[in-house]
Amino acid sequence: MSPKRILLVDDDPAVTRSLKLNLECTLRYDVRTENDARWVLPAVRQFHPDLILLDVVMPGMDGCEVAARIHTDQDLKETPIVFRTALATNENTGGRTTVAGSTVYLAKPVMLDDLIRCIEVYARK
Repeated sequence: MSPKRILLVDDDPAVTRSLKLNLECTLRYDVRTENDARWVLPAVRQFHPDLILLDVVMPGMDGCEVAARIHTDQDLKETPIVFRTALATNENTGGRTTVAGSTVYLAKPVMLDDLIRCIEVYARK
């Protein structure tokens, strides 16, 4: 089975480097990172991710605006997105994935096991 393609978007390069390394060490994921929201749509078009892990609070264009642009694009709208946010805490969510309507959130910081469980549930098969 080929690795799932994960697009990891966070304005903090240290976060994306660390998560990329940890996810790719499992040999189950091919991870591409973006640290600038302006480059997310071109990355999605080129990389065709099975899931986007998207930070909510970013400079310039926030994750909600990025997601809205993806969902209004006919070719990209079916790409699953999980928001990673510090706006919710593990104390609020019990460290679990939170779903509000069709929007999925993970509170930062997220434990690797929890992140992998979330990826396995929400990524395209």
